[in-house]
Amino acid sequence: MAARTANVIARVEPEVKEKAETILKGMGIPSSVAINMFYRQIITDNGLPFQPSKNVQAPKALSEMTREEFDVRMAEGLRQADKGEVSSVEDVRKSFPIDQNITR
Repeated sequence: MAARTANVIARVEPEVKEKAETILKGMGIPSSVAINMFYRQIITDNGLPFQPSKNVQAPKALSEMTREEFDVRMAEGLRQADKGEVSSVEDVRKSFPIDQNITR
């Protein structure tokens, strides 16, 4: 095994770092090993080991939202509708990982 003599310096949000390190610690994996694994997977895949995608907010019940969150989501929905950025109900149903044979 090659000696680990190179350093990686990265700025991340403190809460992201804390959460990730807590998860890694629970798995018994030091951060340096996880970063090394990530870099090796990039080499193996000749690119990122996942498909980057647009950040999509998970659905949230109305009772879980503040008025501000609700207003922001509604404004975004209106903007999308105005620009024609819409999907058919059937396309949306197909995107859910549920039994497609269920009759509605």
